[in-house]
Amino acid sequence: MMQEDRGRESGNKRFGIITLGCKVNTFESEYIAKTLHDRGWNGVGGRESADLYIINTCTVTREADRQARQEIRRAVRRNPDALIVVTGCYAQMNPHAAASIPGVDLVLGNDRKLNMERLLPKLVDGRLANIEVGDIDRDVVLPDGLISEMHGRTRAFLQVQQGCDQGCTFCIIHRARGPSRSLPASKVIRQFHRLITNGYKEVVVCGIDLGAYGEDLPSHEAGSNLVALLTQLSSLEGDFRVRLSSIDPAHIDDRLIEMIARDRRFCPHLHLSLQSGNTRILKRMKRRYTAEQIYDRVRSLRQSIPHLVLSADIMVGFPTETDDQYLDTENMVLRLDIAYPHIFCYSEREGTPAARIPERLQVPISVRKRRAARLRGKAERIRARLLQRRIGECQTVLIEGGGHPPPGHQRGRAADYIPVFVAAAAEEVGDWRRVRYTGVLGDTLIARSMG
Repeated sequence: MMQEDRGRESGNKRFGIITLGCKVNTFESEYIAKTLHDRGWNGVGGRESADLYIINTCTVTREADRQARQEIRRAVRRNPDALIVVTGCYAQMNPHAAASIPGVDLVLGNDRKLNMERLLPKLVDGRLANIEVGDIDRDVVLPDGLISEMHGRTRAFLQVQQGCDQGCTFCIIHRARGPSRSLPASKVIRQFHRLITNGYKEVVVCGIDLGAYGEDLPSHEAGSNLVALLTQLSSLEGDFRVRLSSIDPAHIDDRLIEMIARDRRFCPHLHLSLQSGNTRILKRMKRRYTAEQIYDRVRSLRQSIPHLVLSADIMVGFPTETDDQYLDTENMVLRLDIAYPHIFCYSEREGTPAARIPERLQVPISVRKRRAARLRGKAERIRARLLQRRIGECQTVLIEGGGHPPPGHQRGRAADYIPVFVAAAAEEVGDWRRVRYTGVLGDTLIARSMG
């Protein structure tokens, strides 16, 4: 079927978005959906029948690339006559590979993905090249309007920052996302207010390099750093809590610790971008901190926030990593009581400095997998101890729904990130519930309502 025929036949103009990767991608997908709604398109689930499929991709690992290609092919099979648009980080870094997949109509770079609604008419009319990827270092895009909801989510994501200036030796995201850029605080506050006014009780503040927020803004502008921005958010009226997404240990200063400690609206949970517990490996990764600095920052956090729960990104098998250096990472996870580590094996990314390290210094894949499995086992025991310690406590839980709770229960989440099964009705999803923890089921606390 010709492109122009497909455009004319989409009287109801249904679109579905499939989002892979990070919270920033999720926010951007919602923004794209909003702009399409404004142009008369009707949104459906990403895996339902549609006239247009948008696959918003990730490229953080080779596995992410594989998943992107898999989702593209699934969308083509779902409706061979649909328009297929591939965007996101995989599209930015591998546009020709994405375009070569049969059925793909348009590959759209991160530099112009948020302008998709303006480009679709040209695509339908056949007036657009099938690859539209520009210079992400020059043309960084930030959301221009506001979204009102996050479809299917009880927690809202709020993008405040884009890109990264770091250039870690294993990572290509700074090339896929461009330099660090921040949304003005005034726009962030308007978006935050829109979300809580529409009933969201938890907002997750996110960015590609969140702690760098404001470094590119004029110093005289209100909210020109992360703590100043968060201070403004916490002053707003409403019944809400704020959670921070992944943050670099180098950005955890005393002001941020004090803010989280003193204001109950900030969740006592941080997701740290650690990567390794060995200083030499961290230096080879071109990270901004040493192992000693990580211990120092977490010590300060725990002194100020006794009930703090930590999650973290942990990489094993970076080139040259010895058994002893891996054990430094394992010991850090144990000593810092990191209950929710996101553990992944080092993945060679073409074009990164780490990928050019000689083969003899690359850690065998079998060793990477063995270390990851061992570390996950250690983390399971940390998590089990944490859940047992929580039994008997009273907390306020946000009912989220989803998952596979026991009959008569709904899945919820506490401010410290721990998942909870609560006896609750489906219509209570999105509401607070005051509970007492009574037991543990798998990786989840069981709770009863306190009225």
